[in-house]
Amino acid sequence: MPVYLDNNATTQLDPRVLDAMDPYLLSVYGNGSSLHRYGRLIRSAIEQAREQLAAAVKAHPDQIVFTSGGTEANNLVLKGVAAHSVPAKMLVSAIEHTSVREPALALRKDGWIIGDVPVLNSGLVDLAALSARIDTDTRLVSVMLANNETGAIQPVQQVAEISRRAGAVLHSDASQALGKYPVDFAASGAQIMTFSAHKLHGPLGAGAVVIDRSVLLQAQQRGGKHEFGLRAGTENVAAIVGFGMAAYLATIELSERRRYMQQLRDQLENELRRIPEVCIFAEQTERLPNTTQFGLHGCHGETLLLKLDRAGIAVSSGSACHSDVREPSHVLVAMDVEPELAMTAIRVSLSKQTTVAEIKQFVDALTAIVGEFRKTSVRAVNA
Repeated sequence: MPVYLDNNATTQLDPRVLDAMDPYLLSVYGNGSSLHRYGRLIRSAIEQAREQLAAAVKAHPDQIVFTSGGTEANNLVLKGVAAHSVPAKMLVSAIEHTSVREPALALRKDGWIIGDVPVLNSGLVDLAALSARIDTDTRLVSVMLANNETGAIQPVQQVAEISRRAGAVLHSDASQALGKYPVDFAASGAQIMTFSAHKLHGPLGAGAVVIDRSVLLQAQQRGGKHEFGLRAGTENVAAIVGFGMAAYLATIELSERRRYMQQLRDQLENELRRIPEVCIFAEQTERLPNTTQFGLHGCHGETLLLKLDRAGIAVSSGSACHSDVREPSHVLVAMDVEPELAMTAIRVSLSKQTTVAEIKQFVDALTAIVGEFRKTSVRAVNA
């Protein structure tokens, strides 16, 4: 049977989410900006979703701005903050997703100084380095809540305190955390967070920015006053409704999901340790309960991935948004993992739907593939 273990890339839509979306795809229609009854029904559905997401992340509904996904949300944050300031300095952690790193680097052409915040071998942001690099010219610091490759939970509250003392805004991409780890916008100290629906069994095509209204953010597309004037365009109602329902379900089921995925991950890692020369990255660090990234000395990660795919098992070598790049993961490089080992990396990301049998199927297939790979390598050396 096919086995899907790439849930940090995207998750399967929850049937209950589809049920919530269904009316807005077929029978309940209208434009939320219209004043008639059809428009009011749509507006009510959007606002209910806004309330559901706000409750899930402990924010106020008027702090929620819906977008087309996490990438647009991150672009809106970085470019929107930059547009309200003369070019100054931004600090971005070395392990951020490309949807944060690339818009930050693009701001250099406008005169912005973009600095890295390094991480320790543990996969955690180096707080001492952040303290040394931040100054009163720093307008924004971006540090994710949970890394999409290793799953490492970042010390966002401590980053927030360092940022606050320097007068900088803190943005935290929390897309991977929601639904797997408690998210508390108010307590985190961050002034901006970003989210993506399809990471928590919601639909593709919906994301959100959660923003403290003291932060000045400029819209990046024009054409209307939608989303508090920060994101022009008629809303994707069905996707937003689905996002709200996914956030609600993730909230009421969080403890159960975390416990279940943690048990599966512990089983997976215990089995992996039986394979010679396996290295689990960020192993001693608090991580998302569903995420394991590991390397296998002497095996090429992409080759393993393709062989597993032929066996009907879907895993990844890291971020899905960077899967066509033939170089070591920037996350592992930042952690000072030797490039040869980093090139062997495989990421397994579980979900509430993953089963014990699927874990066993994966480990059995991997063990057989690695064994054959290493035998072939030995024969080649001895030939």
